[in-house]
Amino acid sequence: MKVVGLSSLNVLELAVSVLLLTFACLLYLLEVSDPGPLPIPSMSQDLNNLREMFKALNKSCFILGASGETGKVLLREIVQSRIFTKVTLIGRRKLTFEDAARENVSQEVVDFEKLDEYASAFQGHDVGFCCLGTTKAKAGEEGFIRVDYDYVLKSAQLAKAGGCTHFNLESSKGADKDSSMLYTKIKGQVEAAIEELNFDRYSIFRPGVLMCDRQESRPMEWMARKLLVPVASLFPTAITTPVLVLVKAMLNNVILPSENKMELFHNKHIHELSKLGETET
Repeated sequence: MKVVGLSSLNVLELAVSVLLLTFACLLYLLEVSDPGPLPIPSMSQDLNNLREMFKALNKSCFILGASGETGKVLLREIVQSRIFTKVTLIGRRKLTFEDAARENVSQEVVDFEKLDEYASAFQGHDVGFCCLGTTKAKAGEEGFIRVDYDYVLKSAQLAKAGGCTHFNLESSKGADKDSSMLYTKIKGQVEAAIEELNFDRYSIFRPGVLMCDRQESRPMEWMARKLLVPVASLFPTAITTPVLVLVKAMLNNVILPSENKMELFHNKHIHELSKLGETET
């Protein structure tokens, strides 16, 4: 009897097939997993009416991290929507804009190493958006902790002292203060530390891998996004989040009345929240 063995090539093909099947099953499970109900009350009015009611309140906001990918899109959408009477950018340098509408945006240049000296920059804002962050690869471990924990927490403290009542934090999928991974651990720790500040309303957004055309050169991140494009088309809420989806979710949420002191939006919540009002005429 002749015994037919597997060649090394066949073994490799089989291994790759098993890995791809396992990955597809994992994505499917992530896509169909239930993160719980969307943590907002049922709307008794349509989003357009709520938006107009919010505008009438003449609220002001600030954005931290407006030079980043999320911050840039957030600023654009806020300016276009005109839901705030005053918008202030708080950052380490002044930004320049070609769009005339954005030239009317106020800017406060601060030294994040001496934030206590710039407390006035955080005064008089009703709503705060924090899109501040870096990576360990770019800033090193110490630099990452300083930006994503120290700068973010100190900014939140000054915002609370300055009268901010609704603080919105861009966090990350998997954030967990007890995580063994530095990135998700720091994200979870700063979430918890800000919650202790007791804002009237505190909204945490945990998006997946942000899908955007980042201007900053991050080759590995760029390659990962390219590989995730087909994944995003098949499993849109599993592990990816287009930046515009995140921003729309943030702005839809801010105009929704809520009695929740703390709101935690997972990736599926973010996708669902971003679609509110799309069917309105």
